[in-house]
Amino acid sequence: MIKKVIYKITYPNGKIYIGKDLTNTLNYFGSANSRLIAADFTEEQMLDFTIRKQILWESYTDDIKEVNKVEVELIRKHQSNNPEIGYNLWPKFKS
Repeated sequence: MIKKVIYKITYPNGKIYIGKDLTNTLNYFGSANSRLIAADFTEEQMLDFTIRKQILWESYTDDIKEVNKVEVELIRKHQSNNPEIGYNLWPKFKS
């Protein structure tokens, strides 16, 4: 059974992205909107760019619905769907 993870990516500007990886691949950094992220950085800032990946949750479950549920819970908890805090576009942020 393959471990599933929910991770948090932190960008140099402090904004975050939370996502899931159903294969627990070390070099997977999500599917955040690249244009949205790039708009927050200058060309010079992009020349030396460090991001941090943290595992927030892990499980060997085969229940993908559980993984999806935890992902949404963590997006809401960390407010990574709030455009001022993060890059998650879904679920829509409600202020």
